[in-house]
Amino acid sequence: MKPKTAMVLAAGLGKRMRPITDTMPKPLVKIAGKALLDWGLDSLEAAGVASAVVNVHYLPEQIIAHVAGRRAPKIDISDERAGLLDSAGGIVKALPLLGSEPFYIINADTFWIDSGEPSLERLALAWDAARMDILLMLTDLDSAIGHCVGTDFLVAPNGALRRSKGDPAGLIYAGAAIIDPRIFKDAPEGPHSINAYFDKAIAAGRLFGMKMRGRWITVGTPDAIPAAEAAVTGAPATASAQKSGPIFGKHDA
Repeated sequence: MKPKTAMVLAAGLGKRMRPITDTMPKPLVKIAGKALLDWGLDSLEAAGVASAVVNVHYLPEQIIAHVAGRRAPKIDISDERAGLLDSAGGIVKALPLLGSEPFYIINADTFWIDSGEPSLERLALAWDAARMDILLMLTDLDSAIGHCVGTDFLVAPNGALRRSKGDPAGLIYAGAAIIDPRIFKDAPEGPHSINAYFDKAIAAGRLFGMKMRGRWITVGTPDAIPAAEAAVTGAPATASAQKSGPIFGKHDA
């Protein structure tokens, strides 16, 4: 099973990226000449995703205009201008556009550089609807750029997950997953977090993870941009990179 649809979570305020985000939504901040949003959408396109739903709230017209120039995947907009719905609330609102089959979700403010087979392809190969409600893409601390907090999950030998509570032996949720929409069958409307569904899946033994191969990059503040660019280009990180105009257009908890 290879998902053909995806949810791109792009409605956050990006407060920690101020002053850049005073005039620009965080998903449009550029790293190595490419908007954070396009790093994710390009990965979805390469994985064969036909359509993606992008939710918008803060400075939405900029994101809508930006994605209008893409040929693939086909973009549908889920409008949250009336009020932020958080991660799960945004997915629930977009369900009519996402369909009844398992779909990818990705965060619009993080991205990754694959080593070898693309991570989204590997995620699709690892998906097993008989055992899983959610399959998370994970990375380790050594492969993460810009990550300044602890780990998220411990992985059992069969790939099942439980909360790591920061245990350094754990792995980080890398902002991409496959989710079966049936888990939202009785979901409430309004703001709520995807973390509640992670916990329900853990309790049912149906949250699994797959470790990606490569570098995972999160850009939480303006001074994290040079390290992110260095990870992409292979050049040393320098403070001057932060000040170059084209770079300015993460991972808000």
